[in-house]
Amino acid sequence: MKLSIEPRKASAEDVAEIYAITGTNGADNGIDRLIDLMANNGQAFYRSTKEMIAQGPGGFIGTNDVVLIKVNSQWGERGGTNNDLVSSIIRVILDHPEGWTGEIIVADNGQAQYGGAGKGGSLDWPMNNALQKTLSAQKVVDMYATKNKVSTCLWDEFTSNLVQEFAEGDNEDGYVVNTNVIPSTGTIVSYPKFTTPYGTQVSFKYGIYTPEIDDYDVDKLKVINVPVLKSHMIYGVTAAIKHYMGVPSDKLTAGLGYRAHRTVGDGGMGTVMAQTRVPVLNIIDAIHINAIPKDGPKTPYDHATEVNIIAASTDPVAIDYWASKNILCVACAENGDELSTLDPDNTTEKDFGYWLRASMEELNAAGWGFPLDPSRITVHVD
Repeated sequence: MKLSIEPRKASAEDVAEIYAITGTNGADNGIDRLIDLMANNGQAFYRSTKEMIAQGPGGFIGTNDVVLIKVNSQWGERGGTNNDLVSSIIRVILDHPEGWTGEIIVADNGQAQYGGAGKGGSLDWPMNNALQKTLSAQKVVDMYATKNKVSTCLWDEFTSNLVQEFAEGDNEDGYVVNTNVIPSTGTIVSYPKFTTPYGTQVSFKYGIYTPEIDDYDVDKLKVINVPVLKSHMIYGVTAAIKHYMGVPSDKLTAGLGYRAHRTVGDGGMGTVMAQTRVPVLNIIDAIHINAIPKDGPKTPYDHATEVNIIAASTDPVAIDYWASKNILCVACAENGDELSTLDPDNTTEKDFGYWLRASMEELNAAGWGFPLDPSRITVHVD
């Protein structure tokens, strides 16, 4: 299905910028076009002291950063993040114009429950979202890991292991749980901490831990959030914010009586994002979408619609609003389906538009200032 994506200029101040690339399959130069589109509109991808095309002090990725690419691991076929796209993102990071000395981690928590095999996530599904369907996230990483510090980390493997932070003397992989309940969304915040195969100690909240100085480098860890755009049987839409359900431990929070998944409809993933780590960039994978209302998150090949779009923004609220309205809802309408559960303007309690706004309130209470106002969204298209 070919969708018409139109550029638009915001008519108000405090603008959210969205960069959309059409006609891409993930394995081509779509990510390169995305970096160029951002650069042509004043946003560098690479962080550098030099002001050049696509690089500068305002860039996202420094030459020695640890970049965590947050994917969807819970489903095979079209339900998981496009692995050609993941490969392209890794490639452009490694091609940092000042040289690459950092580390890349492809990670997710499939929660060790439910999912495509009934037992959680996998980064090595036999059938995947890729041109070559056997291309898993693990196979992508293996291709790069021979010469670079690139690894996977499936947080399912320690999602039930309650731990303390590195700074508290606990070096085990596991989940840190803050047992204080956030009353606005009924959320208990939890997040992973782990050591990579290269010895890097990562706290999702606090960054990279250095034992020698007993301190964290908060800014060295950069999260790129790469969700598949699709319907969700309970919460309407999966995009940038719902994708953060792959950050907390559903099992540990459920054991305390505040299961993370049940808080999504009240804005709980906004709480998790605000109180752990907001991505430096959200890249929506809308190469294949599930535009069948309430059909996802599972997306077999024959339930997916190919629209060949990727879109990026630093603002997870704006990109969720725009992508659902201009991609999911349009595809759904063309299929003749009833689209209310996909509509971000439907603010019925617990529906997508309701919890998207509740998530925004959580983020903005933490000082982010993300707008949910079409007049404040600028869209650049290539």
